[in-house]
Amino acid sequence: MKRIGFTTTIPVEFILAGGNIPVDLNNIFVCSPNPNSLIDEAQNDGLPRNCCSWIKGLYSVAVKEKAVDEIISVTNGDCSNTHALTELYSANNIKVYPFAYPYEEKEPYTALKNQMLALGSALNVTFDDVYECCKITDKVRKKLKQIDEMTVQGYITGFENHLYLVSSTDFNSDIDKFSKDADELIEKAYKRNIEDKYIRLGCIGVPTINPAMYDFIESKNCKIVFNEVQRQFSIPSENPDYVKRYLEYTYPYGVIDRIKDIKQQIKERKIDGLIHYVQSFCYRQIQDILIKKHIDIPVLTIEGDSPGDIDGRTKIRIDSFIEMLEMKKRKRSI
Repeated sequence: MKRIGFTTTIPVEFILAGGNIPVDLNNIFVCSPNPNSLIDEAQNDGLPRNCCSWIKGLYSVAVKEKAVDEIISVTNGDCSNTHALTELYSANNIKVYPFAYPYEEKEPYTALKNQMLALGSALNVTFDDVYECCKITDKVRKKLKQIDEMTVQGYITGFENHLYLVSSTDFNSDIDKFSKDADELIEKAYKRNIEDKYIRLGCIGVPTINPAMYDFIESKNCKIVFNEVQRQFSIPSENPDYVKRYLEYTYPYGVIDRIKDIKQQIKERKIDGLIHYVQSFCYRQIQDILIKKHIDIPVLTIEGDSPGDIDGRTKIRIDSFIEMLEMKKRKRSI
């Protein structure tokens, strides 16, 4: 049994079906007792300061901490820095399996299926094995969908939603425990009083490196009812065709498909405003232009760099944004 790491969400059933342990390197990094020390280690090895902190963390977790035996590196559909990161892994004698989501392919279904077949061949796993594994993972994904619905209803906090959905990429490397923990959260949350706060917010963009922002925002008579990318990481599609599930997963593809999903969720969840989290030195910051052009509710863009609390300036900007939403909502109700 091997610990197989990966750099972003991949078809995790291929790892589980082979009897191996999935490890999302991002989760290991951000949940480390001292994630900033991992950033320092990467910089000491020569990674530039003006490089995304996630990339530095992914490097140190694998190379310095030796948290995994092998790595599936997503070379298309995530960050362009992953290409160089893959080379660093190989140079440090870590076996790497490349995986690429199709982007602007004429036949995306065939392209993605071929990528899955190649991954299956490398891990000695067939599609039959994957579909058998789905009998287990689909039950857990239904619990994640229930957690997401309970967040909209007000039983579950925005942070709890973030934590469970973002952890579903590898099921915390122990799917049985993860499933039991989800059951416990659902049972506990149903006993709470519903949080009916005045402003309903959504968080879009890459998952924040500063999760403390959730408690800060929800202390302001606000309820976070939508975590866009975290929800996508949980693979919300229930398509019986496994390949199509990962074609309907929006994160690796163009921002326009993401915007369609965001607009639908704004309508269904009655969202008043959006927090667009962007990571320092990430190319996805540029997509903020299109998001603000096509989204017709207020959007506040905030930027994070390293793990820790959000800074004072960002807190002031969030306060002002919430006050603006409150004024706007009161005017509509008059």
